[in-house]
Amino acid sequence: MERWLADATLVPHQRSRTDVCTALGVDERMIWPNSVRANLKTGHDREVFAVYPYRSACPTSVWSQLIDDATSEIFLAGYTNYFVWLEQPALHQRLRRKAEAGCRVRFLLGDPQSATTRQREEIENVALTVSTRIRITLENLAKLAGTSGIEARFSAPEDGPNHVSLSVFRFDHTALVTPHLARLVGHDSPMMQLRRCQDGGMFDRFAEHAEELWERGTPA
Repeated sequence: MERWLADATLVPHQRSRTDVCTALGVDERMIWPNSVRANLKTGHDREVFAVYPYRSACPTSVWSQLIDDATSEIFLAGYTNYFVWLEQPALHQRLRRKAEAGCRVRFLLGDPQSATTRQREEIENVALTVSTRIRITLENLAKLAGTSGIEARFSAPEDGPNHVSLSVFRFDHTALVTPHLARLVGHDSPMMQLRRCQDGGMFDRFAEHAEELWERGTPA
């Protein structure tokens, strides 16, 4: 410890820096300010908290924590949203409790009978079709029918291509965003985790996209 403090050019690993600061009872910025500044994002990418090469690479625990921690807003604006019902245990009860506590819960879905859905099914050419995945969500939402604070809409027909190509899942000031690549299904497409830090940043851009689709949508 004395050697690190005596020579400013010696910068230990993060874990060692944390241990030293804890032992001395000081903030890391007092001892290694340059290291702190080097690790602090200040540009447009500072809202990018994590990235995953595949949506399926994001641990289900991340989704679970975001759902459980949300207090004001849960907005699932994927085209099908079906996987959350399969991966999250007791989701009906959890969403009902959220809504009863004052959290707004919304689902934006693609219309299973739309031209966009049929076209996407031809592109993906998989056994679990897009319309089937949407109906999985609709069947689960039916179990929550009548719960105040839980809403569901289909995106407008003219918005179908924009909706199917980009999924936005919002939990208060955190969002998971998946741009769908070419012929890949959702779980094979990349995903970003964003945390809102500023007006007009990455989070706001994607949140506004989802809100625009929602405003033009029709009750599901």
